[in-house]
Amino acid sequence: MERSRPPVRHELKFVMNYGEYLHLSRTLDYCLERDPGGDQYNEYAIRSLYFDTVFDDFLNEKLSGVENRQKYRIRIYRYSDKDIKLECKSKFGDLISKRSLLIPRDLADQLIACDPTGLEKTSAPLLHDMYREMRTRLLRPVVIVDYIREAYIYGPEDVRITFDKEIRTGMNNFDMFNPRIPTLPVMDENLVVLEVKFQRVLPDFIKNLLTGISAQRMAVSKYVLCRRFEEKDF
Repeated sequence: MERSRPPVRHELKFVMNYGEYLHLSRTLDYCLERDPGGDQYNEYAIRSLYFDTVFDDFLNEKLSGVENRQKYRIRIYRYSDKDIKLECKSKFGDLISKRSLLIPRDLADQLIACDPTGLEKTSAPLLHDMYREMRTRLLRPVVIVDYIREAYIYGPEDVRITFDKEIRTGMNNFDMFNPRIPTLPVMDENLVVLEVKFQRVLPDFIKNLLTGISAQRMAVSKYVLCRRFEEKDF
């Protein structure tokens, strides 16, 4: 069910080498809880199909450093159509909020086909927004983003720390429910994206764990990384 007022969270991003990732991963595995959605290795595959306007407004806002911006995507896990999420992620500097709505496969296929028919009649605000963007700004799918996620949580302060590995782009293929579409890596295999998300305060013991790494904090965007393979002047 879609939440009418999604919580605002802090989001910090870093790029780290594989050696540092291994060290921090083992430490977090000792100190925090594993994501209940992970497998025996605490990993799961994520695939997102991102949407943008006909003029690539969302991409250009990110590249221009616009602080207040948003992006739409359809997200699945383990390449399955069991749980399909339509999401709108809004960013305000270091703060983010995310609206999410579970949708059926036929509606996902309709959105991927750029068909907004009937969305204006739904009671879901997020679908109303998709309808508006598709009608007025020609919102359409632009790129598939694949990666493997490893996640740890600290429940008392709603902290979530994730490692995103093996980030790949589907380029111009939008067949997101096909696990065998060709994809290309977008980063050096020795690099891992670390994301730290929390609502109010990052506990001191987690701050201390992160202080010990030399990872560079960056406004890295998996969406932008995956669109760099298009013939665009980034």
